[in-house]
Amino acid sequence: MRILAITNQKGGVGKTTSAVNLSAALAKLGKRVLLIDLDPQGNATTGCGIVKTDALPTVYQLLLGDTTLGGAILKTEFGFDILPANRELAGAEIELIELDGREQRLKDALATVTDQYDYVLIDCPPALNMLTVNALVASQSVMIPMQCEYYALEGLSDLVETLRKVRGNLNPNLEIEGLLRTMYNAQNTLTQQVSDELMNHFGDKVYETIIPRNVRLAEAPSHGKPATAYDAASKGAQAYVALAEELLVRHGKAAA
Repeated sequence: MRILAITNQKGGVGKTTSAVNLSAALAKLGKRVLLIDLDPQGNATTGCGIVKTDALPTVYQLLLGDTTLGGAILKTEFGFDILPANRELAGAEIELIELDGREQRLKDALATVTDQYDYVLIDCPPALNMLTVNALVASQSVMIPMQCEYYALEGLSDLVETLRKVRGNLNPNLEIEGLLRTMYNAQNTLTQQVSDELMNHFGDKVYETIIPRNVRLAEAPSHGKPATAYDAASKGAQAYVALAEELLVRHGKAAA
């Protein structure tokens, strides 16, 4: 079971879009996938067609020890499972501080389903808080979605420093899985310059697959669907299928 945190402290870079669509694409390729919504906004939950207020228990109850992982997981109609979230999760930050093993709550829960999934993808909040720390401690690697713009490079150096600290103190095996270029506009000169800089600095850690700016990717969540189900022929949906295929090749796993 490969556990992958999808994170960036900067908001609006396509984390949730990537988490939902990559989950759907991996499922389409025959993989058993669990998507964990670890953001109190619950956007990944609604993006899978689940009404947040109806989804109980959620990851909040799981982290506080009030339910089991099996008791909180829901099936989606898109071939993968989800551990949902809603606004209650915002309170977990304060409540976790008082609990024993607070950084390892998610890791301990996932240990109970290691033989049930090929991939676990964790959609992290856009902040370094106790929720994100739980994701980083539970994960083997991190996928970093980012726009190719000037400020993204500044935020990236902060994130790399954060990962270094987590490696040093809580999860020595954590590694950067890859950097994913999102909302990409090939016509923009600055976009190309930042992309080149990423390639020069991070080399093969940068995914070959690029996620373009695509209106279908933006529309799909309002219909409660991944883009692969909303419009499978769209460039955005095809890009996430290509990313899933690239991921499987990197991990030496063929599509089913």
